[in-house]
Amino acid sequence: MDTITIPKRITKNDDLVVVPRREYERVLRFWESAERITARQKKAIHKGFHEITQGKFFTSKQVKHELGI
Repeated sequence: MDTITIPKRITKNDDLVVVPRREYERVLRFWESAERITARQKKAIHKGFHEITQGKFFTSKQVKHELGI
């Protein structure tokens, strides 16, 4: 097995992640094709995350029960 040493000056107290080039390119293609979100959508997403952290949500099991599914 080959060993590679990454100098600390390159990472500068940040995390370093190594992935195969194909995987990296796949992720790049995904983000390039991703839709841009509006400020309103971004605000709604943040509100949703906040509500989840507050415990203000229903599980799919609860919703199914309430709907009689």
